[in-house]
Amino acid sequence: KVDYDVCSNYGNWLYSAGIGNDPRDNRKFNMIKQGLDYDGNGDYVRLWVPELQGIKGADIHTPWALNSAALSQAGVTLGETYPQPVVTAPEWSRHINQGPQGRSPHPRGRRGPAHTPMQHKDRGIDFYFSHKKDV
Repeated sequence: KVDYDVCSNYGNWLYSAGIGNDPRDNRKFNMIKQGLDYDGNGDYVRLWVPELQGIKGADIHTPWALNSAALSQAGVTLGETYPQPVVTAPEWSRHINQGPQGRSPHPRGRRGPAHTPMQHKDRGIDFYFSHKKDV
């Protein structure tokens, strides 16, 4: 199943391209970090990018960083069977050649429902979307 929401998808594509609306200065979307956080083993990429199926584990997120032996073993030839990167952002360097090991299996370390601060425990969706704010 592929989720699709027009507004969210357009907003996310704009944000990924660096032209989205973000109040923080110099904020960039780090695709390598997101790939490691949300697709640590590369299964999603492997499903949709068959050219990279031979690359094992998290290395699939940065095929251009692999040595020629690893690329050859995976059946990948950069520039021929899979394109060279158009850009490589400096922010990506600290995530290249890292795997999901040592990371929580759940994104951002959450292991279940997010903790609700005590002062907001009785505030359900009606609190945030109702006109009455004297709760």
